[in-house]
Amino acid sequence: MKPMQYKGYSARIEYSDDDGCFIGHIAGIRDIVGFHGESVEELREAFHEAVLDYLEACAATNKQPQKPFSGKLSLRIQPELHAQIATQAELADKSINQWVSERLSAAL
Repeated sequence: MKPMQYKGYSARIEYSDDDGCFIGHIAGIRDIVGFHGESVEELREAFHEAVLDYLEACAATNKQPQKPFSGKLSLRIQPELHAQIATQAELADKSINQWVSERLSAAL
């Protein structure tokens, strides 16, 4: 399933049966930005509005808006697995970074 996205931000969405609506938050940032809607269209509009409001609030306060992810991923893996990855990357004439990135993309 592909998440709702707007201007590089993704939405984390849940349904509240108690409230009878969808409740969402901008995913992947530390700031808490929420929105809600009773239909998918309302939710999408509220998400877009929340992102724009967040970006405007950051600009008004000279705060750099948080980006969901930097593109850097740090992993701790077993040394044996690290060695196997390094070998496979070398055999493919690629850096470990390129090789792992390609494998992760293929898995998704």
